[in-house]
Amino acid sequence: MEDERPIRLLLVDDHELVRVGLRILLEAAPQVAIVGEASSVAEALAAVAERRPDVVVLDMRLPDGTGAEACRRIRAAHPQVQVLILSAFDDDIVPAIQAGAAGYVLKNIRLPELLEAIRTVGHGGSFLGPAVTERVLAQLRGGAGAPGADDERLARLSEQERRILPLIAEGKTNREIAEVLALSEHTVKIYVSDLLSKLNCKRRSQAAAFVARRPDLAAALDARRPAVSPR
Repeated sequence: MEDERPIRLLLVDDHELVRVGLRILLEAAPQVAIVGEASSVAEALAAVAERRPDVVVLDMRLPDGTGAEACRRIRAAHPQVQVLILSAFDDDIVPAIQAGAAGYVLKNIRLPELLEAIRTVGHGGSFLGPAVTERVLAQLRGGAGAPGADDERLARLSEQERRILPLIAEGKTNREIAEVLALSEHTVKIYVSDLLSKLNCKRRSQAAAFVARRPDLAAALDARRPAVSPR
């Protein structure tokens, strides 16, 4: 018989309105109890140590690091704590699972499904939302045999990061990449940070060199580079 006590939750998101909305929705559910909130990786680590939640509901985009980084550090220090990623993006699934997340759902999830995900990971299971499952299957189908797929580091990159990598190799700044991809500069900064981490590169120049020494990779990535309409 499953433990009937409420599952202790820590909510981690850098947007206060998101945290407030989650708190309002989840506080009405008797099967969960919110024990704290955090808005950054540093705050999350401190709150986990202090509040001892059962489950951390964690965003993938935080001001001082990535959700994958936070998940990895939480799981290393507190292996009994489960992490459920709640993200607006569906291209960070593999890094999150590799970091030890027990579940990954998108922010458009309905409340009953979110509660099911929390209960599942809280009792030691794994949970991927339907949209997330489709994304994983698409990546697996599309990744087999693709140029560079045998390179473990390259295989870690999301589709968006694969679009950004050739732009970095061209020497473009975050602002220039943001203009090409129609993203905010802050979002590009986060993607670049994740990309460098996955490639084990400390500097952009190392990422550019990674591409330059692989002609086959350079050609494959160039095919992914978005076309820029002449002004």
